[in-house]
Order: sequence, then structure tokens, then C-alpha cells
Amino acid sequence: MKLSVLANLYGSKSLEETLKILTSLGVHTAEIGAGGYPGKAHCDPEELLADSKKYDEFVATFKKYDVEICALAAHGNPLHPNKEIAAQYDADFKNAVKLAEKLGVDTVITFSGCPGDHEGAKLPNWVTCAWPEDYLEILNWQWEQKVIPYWKEMGEFCRRHGVKIAFEMHPGFCVYNPETLLKLRAAVGDVIGANFDPSHLIWQGIDPVAAIRELKGAIYHVHAKDTKIDKYNTAKNGVLDTKHYGKELERAWVFRTVGYGNNESYWRDLVSNLRLCGYDKVLSIEHEDSVMSIDEGLRKAVTFLKDIIIEEEKPTTMSWA
Repeated sequence: MKLSVLANLYGSKSLEETLKILTSLGVHTAEIGAGGYPGKAHCDPEELLADSKKYDEFVATFKKYDVEICALAAHGNPLHPNKEIAAQYDADFKNAVKLAEKLGVDTVITFSGCPGDHEGAKLPNWVTCAWPEDYLEILNWQWEQKVIPYWKEMGEFCRRHGVKIAFEMHPGFCVYNPETLLKLRAAVGDVIGANFDPSHLIWQGIDPVAAIRELKGAIYHVHAKDTKIDKYNTAKNGVLDTKHYGKELERAWVFRTVGYGNNESYWRDLVSNLRLCGYDKVLSIEHEDSVMSIDEGLRKAVTFLKDIIIEEEKPTTMSWA
């Protein structure tokens, strides 16, 4: 298993400056933003695919710092009811897949997307309850008319380019937990897997280890990001919270650097279960901690995970058994 960083945290810096920072911390694997919400600060697939000189310079920068690209991140909502917005996310995803193929990268990370509630909708509609029954009608329409047809098409597109789709299970989108991930995977095939980000599961009340075991064989990428549940605010108002992330003392939960939401034992168990369930690729640090700076948050995350990540190959013999 290798330690990685989602590099868009340094979107204000050049690619070379970013890789210099990562390697100074001993990190030689990176997940690169390539469209959608992660942006294109370090990597614009459309541009790199059209300009061989820029592509060669891009590749040379990674070679210079001895950094491997483990995945391209192109999270978006290609099912957005606004056709222009959907088209841009769709184009970003397809370009990221084409660039991944050219780079020899086998994984592109994204969201499942969320449609509206009918063809004339203007905004997405994330369904979270089964009653009144109107909500189930919306949910069935979304999955049958939008989610499954779109990702069947994209699944075939990705197969042709030798790339796997790693869905980040994120509330606000149709795939937000293991059950919905496996539902879409059953409809589309094993070209679809999970980008396992525990931070989005923790506040939903999901045990990450139980989720890892449920997703055995279907985890294609992992984000290392933590969540701190505020037991006092949760005791009053539950975990559904629409307050701004900057209101840390008022929210039911906030994203934290690994180790500041849950302890070392928690993360050791999580990493061990990833190994036990056959995952042995990367832990990719995603910094979204509003309590500490990017530099400090990343530095602390790297230090914390270096003692927890299982780097060497699984033993082939057991002298004690």
C-alpha cells in the first residue's frame, strides 16, 4: 500500500511546486485533479490531449520528482438537470478517462451524479426518505431513467479505454453508501467500484470497517479523510446539517485531518481491513480540515499515516501456524 495525496489542495501553486512539497514529505504517489469539482489547476485533460508538447512536459514533471499518478479525480454531476452544467461534467469525465488511458492510469474518480425530479427540473433532488410516496416515485424515475442508462453508457466507454470508475459515495448524489454503490455496480458491471472515503460514511452512522467488508472486491481507491462528530450538537439536532462548514462549533460534524476525528486504533483497524479484503493500492490524503492550515493538516496526516499504512507485501507463510 502506498501513501498518496489528492494534489488539488495546492491548486494555487504550480504542479512543480506541488510535487516538490509532496516529495519533501516523503510522498511519491499523487491523485491529480482533472476536472469537475477538483478543478484543472495542475491537469487539463482536453489541453494535454490536444498538445503533445504540453503532454510531454506534464509527464516529464512527474518523472523529475519521481512521482507516480495513481488516479485522476474528475468528480462532477453529469446528471445535473441543467443541460449545460451536465454537459460540462460529462465532457470533463470523458476527457479524464482518455487522458488516464494515455498515461497508463487505470482509475478515474467521480460522483454518481444526481438528477432532478422530472425532465423539466432545474436543480438536483436528493431523495432521503420513503414517505410520502412521492419521493419513491422520484427515486425510481431517477435510477431507471437517468442513473442506470447514463452509467451503462459510460461503463462501456471506460471499458473501451481500459479505465475503471471509482465512485466516491457522497450524500447529495444517488450513490452515497455501500448499498447504492452495489446497486449501480449490479446494473452496470465491475467497471464500477468505490472510491472509499470514510469521512462521508462516518457522519451517516456507517461503520467504515463494516462498509469495507460489504464492498470486498469492489474498492478501487481510498481517500484518507476523517470526520469528527460533535456529540453535543448531534444530541440536540441529529446528524443532518446544512450549516456552513466554517461554523465548526455549531455543526453536528466537521471534516478533519486523519487522527483528529478518530484515533490511531480506529485507523489501524480500517487499514487492516482494507488489506484483509484485498485492497492494496493507495491511501490518498484529502485535506478538507477547516481547523488547521493546508500545510499543517497535510504534514500531520502524512506523519500519522506513515505509522499506520501497511507498506510491505502480505506474508506468504506463517511460521506460527
